[in-house]
Amino acid sequence: MHKNIGVFFGGKSPEHDVSIITAQLIISELKKMGYVVTPVYLSKGGEWHIDEKLGRLKFFHEDDREVMLKNFRKYYLDLENSNGKIIFKKKGLGSKKIEIDLAFPAFHGMNGEDGTVQGLFEILNIPYVGCDVASSAITIDKILTKLYYQSQNIATTKFVYFTKKDWNGNRDETLKKIKTLRWPLFVKPPKLGSSIGITKAKNEEGLIFGIEVALHYGERVLVEEGVESLMDVTCSVMGNDELTASLLQESVFQSDLLDFEEKYLKEGGTQFGESKRGVVIPARLDERITRAIREKAKEIYKLFGCSGIARVDFLFDESMNIFYANEVNTLPGTLYHHLWKASGVELDELIAKLIGYAEEKYKMKNEIQYTFESGMLKYSKSIKLSLKEEKDGQSN
Repeated sequence: MHKNIGVFFGGKSPEHDVSIITAQLIISELKKMGYVVTPVYLSKGGEWHIDEKLGRLKFFHEDDREVMLKNFRKYYLDLENSNGKIIFKKKGLGSKKIEIDLAFPAFHGMNGEDGTVQGLFEILNIPYVGCDVASSAITIDKILTKLYYQSQNIATTKFVYFTKKDWNGNRDETLKKIKTLRWPLFVKPPKLGSSIGITKAKNEEGLIFGIEVALHYGERVLVEEGVESLMDVTCSVMGNDELTASLLQESVFQSDLLDFEEKYLKEGGTQFGESKRGVVIPARLDERITRAIREKAKEIYKLFGCSGIARVDFLFDESMNIFYANEVNTLPGTLYHHLWKASGVELDELIAKLIGYAEEKYKMKNEIQYTFESGMLKYSKSIKLSLKEEKDGQSN
């Protein structure tokens, strides 16, 4: 098997370190499966690096890794020949080049989950794993996601959103708007994941603090009505046209919200499936609710045009026995491989399926007709000539 898969990770994002861990998991498994793997790392400063050493987690534990990165030989993207492949050429003497046949994005948040790197893959016409530009760009935005839910009558918690300009220019009016919601409130920067920048507000003082925190990470703020009798439920979905939904995961947490520490650090983290007390699979829900949430997850996946893999989070109100659609997380979302394993799909099988979906989507895309002979250029030329002749006639 000679296919070279480029794993893209890191990025200028607060979730940079999480991306590194996800990428190492993917790289390790791809190598076990017999693929040639090229680690493509984007540093926090925005520099691109390619080197075999980047495919080993211990490299990122080194104290002098920044110095080592600067000493790596530099590559540049060969735009002239990158069509159907991504070709990197080494700077300096020699003609060494790297040809990537398929891209596997492992960015968290900005650069990868927001559709930007997918745009590069589309331009270079290379197959890539996961959702496309549009579905990634929309679902990373919690505000747009909830507006989509509203347009399709999908139950979601009540919310208010506003800009930094709104907050600085008309704070009283903005607070009045927010106070139409029921306490407690969750204040979020709309384009960050991993619960970074999210706060729970129980009063006005906490609300103002939460807004200032959220504005530190962006220009807009989302404020949502809380669900007090809350069960946090996740369903992962994969496929292009034919969809498969995983079992449901219930995430149990001790603090006011499922924060970064609970997700990634405490007892191994709920996102990695390591926390024995923090993860319950299948979720403790009756058969009717379980079936309804799994079907709703597939419906939402289709609504946003997702492909490959994504996961949909829900908020279940135990006292009211109803659920609300929450966030949609496109690749990588840590792949949620632990949930797929519990659902009967091992990691190697999961990755093989994702590569297959990427190749299927690529084949379908390249069967579409993109050219159209409009005759517009010839028409514009004749218009230009007639105008010139008219001008010349007037000057004579």
